[in-house]
Amino acid sequence: SCLQLGLERFHGVCILGFNSAEWFIADIGAILAGGVAAGIYTTNSPEACRYVAENCSANVLVVENHKQLQKILEIQHKLPHLKAIIQYGEELKEKRPNLYSWSEFMDLGKDVPDTQLREIIESQKPNQCCTLIYTSGTTGQPKGVMLSHDNLTWTALAAGRCIMLTDATEQQELLVSYLPLSHIAAQMADIWLAVTFGVQVFFAQPDALKGTLVDTLREVRPTAFLGVPRVWEKIEEKMKSVGAKSSAFRKKVASWAKGVGLQTNLKRMNGYSEVPVNFRIARHLVYKKVRKAIGLDRCTKCYTGAAPITRETLEFFLSLNIPVFELYGMSESSGPHTASLPHAFKLTSCGKEVAGCRTLIYKPDGEGNGEICFSGRHIFMGYLNMEEKTKEAIDEEGWLHSGDLGKQDKDGFLYITGRIKELIITAGGENIPPVPIEDAVKNAIPIISNAMLVGDKAKFLAMLLTLKCNVDVGTGEPGDDLTPEAIEYCQKLGSKATKVSEIISSKDKAIYAAIQKGILAVNEGAVSNAQKVQKWVLLEKDFSLAGGELGPTMKLKRPVVAQKYKDQIAQFYMDADTPT
Repeated sequence: SCLQLGLERFHGVCILGFNSAEWFIADIGAILAGGVAAGIYTTNSPEACRYVAENCSANVLVVENHKQLQKILEIQHKLPHLKAIIQYGEELKEKRPNLYSWSEFMDLGKDVPDTQLREIIESQKPNQCCTLIYTSGTTGQPKGVMLSHDNLTWTALAAGRCIMLTDATEQQELLVSYLPLSHIAAQMADIWLAVTFGVQVFFAQPDALKGTLVDTLREVRPTAFLGVPRVWEKIEEKMKSVGAKSSAFRKKVASWAKGVGLQTNLKRMNGYSEVPVNFRIARHLVYKKVRKAIGLDRCTKCYTGAAPITRETLEFFLSLNIPVFELYGMSESSGPHTASLPHAFKLTSCGKEVAGCRTLIYKPDGEGNGEICFSGRHIFMGYLNMEEKTKEAIDEEGWLHSGDLGKQDKDGFLYITGRIKELIITAGGENIPPVPIEDAVKNAIPIISNAMLVGDKAKFLAMLLTLKCNVDVGTGEPGDDLTPEAIEYCQKLGSKATKVSEIISSKDKAIYAAIQKGILAVNEGAVSNAQKVQKWVLLEKDFSLAGGELGPTMKLKRPVVAQKYKDQIAQFYMDADTPT
């Protein structure tokens, strides 16, 4: 059908919609027809959609519904290469030239002889580009990461073998597809690993990340599951709020079982293999029921990736006998570069390289921390039409520079310590990685949802804080009402507040004192005075995808936050004196 529409060699087929069978079919069809598949985030503005479609000279655009179609119609006149638009998720509301429903699109290919398609497939070479992944750069326009046939097929096989996926001829694995397919993580897992190992794929509801994911997991009971940290955190929050409502006796049992679970699993991590009796009892009384409640009772491979996850969240799941294994990599390495495994697992490490992948720590400091560089057959071809940017990423010797700081221990386990670009360099010249301090604050003050450290080129560090509030399921907009757990926390402190605005407008004494106490406790553990948080402010609205502060995988977009709240940040540094 793509050929019938006149898809030209190496021209783009852009797909804009939530995960579905049609997404997969359009993607793979585009590749076999000699085009280049390119996903577009469903949250993109019309202008951002135009950028991608124009950048890859798209001939064909595939959209899910009327809402996404409107974005394309708005910018269609600026896309000279565009030949057709296909809408798959719902019936067309209007007839337009070169606009097709999915069934009309499927019928187009009937008259194209197989020989024509076969010739095109035969002419394709392993080192030619077949897929574009657009990376949301923190600054500037997104870059089109060119992945070759070999990148995808080699990586899928190597990564699947590494995490020990079972081939469907022995026993079929099951997974739920819900993370954005325009992102490398879901595309590698849901499409290419699934194709390579014959995994059965189930599609979640489009509002999966707003709360229906657990229902889907309970229905499917997958054997493998990949979540970004925010997903694991949301499951953790939900489980804690359910736990808070149970009887005192149940709380006691759960608390005992979590202690046993953490101890046993930490010992297992260090090479002890015996299973104590109390662990077996706890498994029967608690762990099995918890897994069943969240649909992970058959899941032997729980993974996290795409952003840093806190030690607290990992320990929470470990204490319930749900080890969550970290993956690390980037779009430019076709997804995974290192993986943690049940038999090779260290808390807070991203594991060891996938077989065939190599790591170099570039210019390490005294503690062994340096820029993490990769090489192997998973390294991308370059950025589409951006030769300079490609040279910045891949050096003369073929090493891909990740922009991440990290170190390897004596056993070859990789630890990420921060982003080079994220480092805060104070006026005093101290290099400060923000994430550990932010995590410590969130851990010390349970009512805090997001924390962002600031202080680049400044005399001291300060912090923007948001409170845990309910989110509008329809729009993904954070509201003003505090979450039930947050309200419970306020009550414990003697505050009657139920809304964010109430706390901020009255400068709620109990809450402000508790936050200050938490910050002081974090400062107690600071490496140096320069790493202490001297001032903080509560923001009226939590960060969100809709607000632009979070990226598609819920990663904090620091430049956006800094721009949005520049007045509050400037206020920190208005007084000449450094606070004591």
